[in-house]
Amino acid sequence: MKKKLSIIIPVYNEENTICNILEKISKSKIENFDFEIIIINDGSTDNSYKIIQDNKNLFHQLINLEKNNGKGFAIRRGLECATGDYIILQDADLEYDPSEYSKLLNPIINNKADVVYGSRFLGNDERRVLYFWHTVGNKFLTLLSNMLSNLNLTDMEVCYKVFKADVIKKIDLKENRFGFEPEITAKIAKQNIKIYEVGIKYFGRKYNEGKKITWRDGFSAIRCILKYNLF
Repeated sequence: MKKKLSIIIPVYNEENTICNILEKISKSKIENFDFEIIIINDGSTDNSYKIIQDNKNLFHQLINLEKNNGKGFAIRRGLECATGDYIILQDADLEYDPSEYSKLLNPIINNKADVVYGSRFLGNDERRVLYFWHTVGNKFLTLLSNMLSNLNLTDMEVCYKVFKADVIKKIDLKENRFGFEPEITAKIAKQNIKIYEVGIKYFGRKYNEGKKITWRDGFSAIRCILKYNLF
């Protein structure tokens, strides 16, 4: 019997990449799996929404938000609609490769894990060489998160996270923006579940190529790590 993977894609001003990522997903079929692709247009001000509407054959459901609410808010809206046995988060840019869905799902399919994180810092996969201080910031946030959650993750801030649907749907999520990453990590750490990590490819982009996360989000992440682990 086939299983279903719900793929939640928040989109904010990604007119140059959204079609490419949807085409990559369509080429990443997994044996005995059906895909459910849910796009949340998070108040885009460019042509993203029109481009998505013009390519209805590449996804299953579109949620349009009139104003930008943030990645965490968009993910919550996607979770409300997801009907899959498993749920994966996918950015609308080209930094992460959907061909790795199978690798990310394997620990869950083999009954080893309830949640699987990708890691840009684990293994021998391709990784674009980019910002030194951005990497330092990611590793610091992961270290701080690990110290308070008692996990030994190598990449807490990674986009690619796969969940058994019943695990993530019972978690009460609050953060609207990039604070989603430390919040979900803190909250799954408090559950009696099995968490795995697998090394993934990473094709990061520069700010002039559309990267949005900034140092301000780093301070917000620190706040979320302290808030959701300690209080």
